[in-house]
Amino acid sequence: MIQRKFGKVAALTLTVGLMSGFVSAPVHAASKTIIVWADETRGPHLQQVIAAKGDWVPGYTIKIVPFSSFAALDTAFGNATALTGPDIVVGANDWVPTGAKEGKLAPVTLSSSVRAQFTANNFFDLSYKGVLYGVPLDINNVAMIYNSKLTSKPGIFAQMVNFYLANKAADKLTAGLCVAGGGMSWGAESVLSALGGAPYVMTPSGTVDPSADPLPAATVAANVTKYLLGKNGKSNGFFPATDTGCKTAFLAGTVPYAIIGNWEWQDYAKAGFDMNLMPVPGILHGQNGAAFASVSGALLTVYAAAHGVDQGAKSLLNNFFGSAAGAVAYQNVELRPPANKKAQKDPSVTDAQKGFGKAGAVAGIPQIGAILNGAPGGKAFWDLLPAFWTDVLVNGKSPLASAQSMDTFFKANVAAGIPQL
Repeated sequence: MIQRKFGKVAALTLTVGLMSGFVSAPVHAASKTIIVWADETRGPHLQQVIAAKGDWVPGYTIKIVPFSSFAALDTAFGNATALTGPDIVVGANDWVPTGAKEGKLAPVTLSSSVRAQFTANNFFDLSYKGVLYGVPLDINNVAMIYNSKLTSKPGIFAQMVNFYLANKAADKLTAGLCVAGGGMSWGAESVLSALGGAPYVMTPSGTVDPSADPLPAATVAANVTKYLLGKNGKSNGFFPATDTGCKTAFLAGTVPYAIIGNWEWQDYAKAGFDMNLMPVPGILHGQNGAAFASVSGALLTVYAAAHGVDQGAKSLLNNFFGSAAGAVAYQNVELRPPANKKAQKDPSVTDAQKGFGKAGAVAGIPQIGAILNGAPGGKAFWDLLPAFWTDVLVNGKSPLASAQSMDTFFKANVAAGIPQL
């Protein structure tokens, strides 16, 4: 959800941003030190992991430089030069297009064994114009959790709706499925997808399909009518058009299903809920509602070559960041869902991390800002989807007309966004 912005600020701003206990210029080739920049949480955690085992690249010292915030890291990398810049930066997937165009990032070649541990969507996230610039680290996504004290794992969307309608009075349910994490666009994408729609369609090879209709209006309208509306054409209460109060209601036991973010799972675990995370089930068995599952990445910079440590930096990407062992060591401290598929299965990884990781692997789509942010003169996905929920579930507007209108904008966004990828 974070949009990448390389700021052009004065040198003083960069200096201030770097005054959090770390140096403003890397140690260069003479000492064979690989400099890695990261934010205020990933940085200290990477320091802890490297302190425990620092020989991931024989002959090199690995120095992790944490910044005071993600914004400070963003600003510093936007102003980085060969003198001050890192060899590897741990950043968001939407840093890649700008970093590549500005000549700050360098292409990455991963071994076949490393590539096999990630999905095509993971690599799409960290690529620009078909060129890969980093290694996927952790997944930024949402998944659905269900209250196992009230209900069992649903296989299809209808099971959730039927449970809510049959038990709302007896169990004093205030809703059936609500969005606790990610909001009514980013977080609620999986509900739209479960009902047959999407902002764009991905091919099996991990590219956007320009010929596919992202939002078949008749299908989406029929499913919305069948599952979210009552006979009177108004909301049946199963899916609220707002995320307000969702987390509180789920924790209180008055909502059986909730979409939560991977940054907040510990709140639910501490409250005693099972970490039975899964994608939102689709209309048919075996189908899942897709959610945005973009990854953060360890990105190779052009400065590594300038510092004479590019071979070491590339080895660090393969041997540590790209390996299951490295991912497990890091995520045991970071507690985010690892992108590495083998690491997701490691016994030391928590049930929550595994749940989010599996949901992202089987039902994740990349977050493509060039499309989602809207065509020139059009409307962004971030505004269109919340408005759709409000129009249909609150204002009583026609599901078909509303879906057709949204589909028009989605198609325009795809057409305008694809040339930028």
